[in-house]
Amino acid sequence: MPSFKIDVSTAVVFVATAPTPKLVSKQAGERAVDRETGTGLSTVGLLISDEGEGNLYQVTVPETGLPENLAPGTPVSVIGLRARDWANTFNGQTRHGISFRSRHHSRCLTPCRTSSRWWRRPEP
Repeated sequence: MPSFKIDVSTAVVFVATAPTPKLVSKQAGERAVDRETGTGLSTVGLLISDEGEGNLYQVTVPETGLPENLAPGTPVSVIGLRARDWANTFNGQTRHGISFRSRHHSRCLTPCRTSSRWWRRPEP
C-alpha cells in the first residue's frame, strides 16, 4: 500500500508517551522489526498541534532513530513522518485505520531547544 508524507514543519510536537517496544504478538512477546533493515521498532505517542488543533498520534519509529532518555513533555522535531492506510480481517470482522511511521533510520525524533520561548515565531 502507498504511504503519504505528512508535513509537520509548522507544527509544535511534544512527546506524549515514552517509547515502548512494538510487538508483533503480545502473547509470544515477539518484537516487530523493520523488513528492510532488521532494526527493532518502537512506538511513541506524539502530541502534534498545528493551526489551532492538537491531536495525539502513536508513531512507529526504528529504535536507531530515537534519542536516549526521551521523556513525556519533551518538544521534538519529526523527520520523515508518513501515513499509510491499513485493513485486516480477523474472525470475520474487518478492521481498518491509518498508521503513522517515521521512515528515517538515523535520528527521526530530535529534541528541540528547551528555552521557554522556543515555540514563538517572529512577528512579520
